[in-house]
Amino acid sequence: MHVPSLLIGLAALAFGVITLILRFVNPESFGKLKAMQDSFGKTAGTIVHVVACSVLPILLGLAAIFFGMIGKSFF
Repeated sequence: MHVPSLLIGLAALAFGVITLILRFVNPESFGKLKAMQDSFGKTAGTIVHVVACSVLPILLGLAAIFFGMIGKSFF
């Protein structure tokens, strides 16, 4: 087991899940969301923000946890 990879994975996974939950509970708390919506339009800006701030960290976290569990370094 590679502990640093596990810790990085857990942190990234937690960040992604928390931002996903907060997006539904309090979307006004995301300053970058408003900026992206202004730049790309409401729908495209929301999609870009969800992918960049929720989906990618969750995928990164899961990958890091997987590598940590098999004893490999994620980086």
